[in-house]
Amino acid sequence: MQKKILLLGSGELGKEFVIAAQRIGQTVIAVDSYEGAPAMQVADGFEVINMLDGSALDAVVAKHNTDFIVPEIEAIRTERFYDYEKQGVTVVPSAKAANFTMNRKAIRDLAAKDLGLRTANYRYATSAEELEKAVSEVGMPCVVKPLMSSSGKGQSTIKTHEDIEKAWKYAVEGSRGDVVEVIVEAFVNFHSEITLLTVTQNNNPTLFCAPIGHRQERGDYQESWQPARVSDKDIAEAQDMARKVTEALGGAGIFGVEFFLTDEGVYFSELSPRPHDTGMVTLAGTQNFNEFELHLRAILSLPIAKITLERNGASAVILASENSNSPTYSGVEKIAALPKTDFRLFGKPTSRPYRRMGVALTYDNTDTSVETIVEKAIAAAALVKVNA
Repeated sequence: MQKKILLLGSGELGKEFVIAAQRIGQTVIAVDSYEGAPAMQVADGFEVINMLDGSALDAVVAKHNTDFIVPEIEAIRTERFYDYEKQGVTVVPSAKAANFTMNRKAIRDLAAKDLGLRTANYRYATSAEELEKAVSEVGMPCVVKPLMSSSGKGQSTIKTHEDIEKAWKYAVEGSRGDVVEVIVEAFVNFHSEITLLTVTQNNNPTLFCAPIGHRQERGDYQESWQPARVSDKDIAEAQDMARKVTEALGGAGIFGVEFFLTDEGVYFSELSPRPHDTGMVTLAGTQNFNEFELHLRAILSLPIAKITLERNGASAVILASENSNSPTYSGVEKIAALPKTDFRLFGKPTSRPYRRMGVALTYDNTDTSVETIVEKAIAAAALVKVNA
């Protein structure tokens, strides 16, 4: 059971995954485009390459002779993954899953056209002129996102005709990879949105974590909480959708499947084939296994008897407000003194406005309302300042 894992992308989610892997004796090589990335700080080794350079990616895979390739970000030459699978390397969850979900076009068409899941009305555009046409077809307000991006980068809402050109420029600037195309989605009148962490296994049934609620700003999550308040009907529908789309993608691992909850029912939104940022709430001990441990166990084909909700919890992000090449932190003693509270500082070597630098975690028993726990998480996160 001692395996070598090549982690492609070394942010804060990757760091927690490395910690989980090393706790049960696995070897991890962390890869990213810059030295000193969070996961590199705890990994057995690291490589610094441009993962959109297929030749550089091939060289690293060949050098380390890994058992598993675990992608953590979108900006990777994912079409190479099919060749790696032919060479006997397991891509997590699968080459198909990584390729389809790194590009919003592939995953949306799979969900809406192939599987018939309920989604927002949508169009694609490869220029400002095509964007204008797409907006006229889906109507305003609508949301524009690059086909390849993460953490809300390049995402904006169009409310007036004057917003179209600005939205196009912002989407192109925020796009990852070399795909210059956007998806335009009709606005869904939702009352809440959830992440359903879905664990697919090689030889055992698909499992679901308790739903996670979250709030976003600038397309990036600010707080998340578990469990989210969801009706039995909606959770059954969400689980059915999640099961269908993850089965179609194949492989074993954890998927973060996002949904809008509306008066008309559940809408499929997006999917990540890896631990989800909103799932950092599981670091508050809300489950018997956190999302990183679940991802690892599924990858290694270790049986997961059951996922149980142990207590209610919340997370709130700690954001930077300035650019810095050597950020420091103040207020750590204050947050450390709070009861039923924990925190993570990710160790990112640089900061910029709105960059996620850490997370506050709060928890209490299942009789305590998640609203109260979220308020405590927000207050706790506010105690920590990122200094330039």
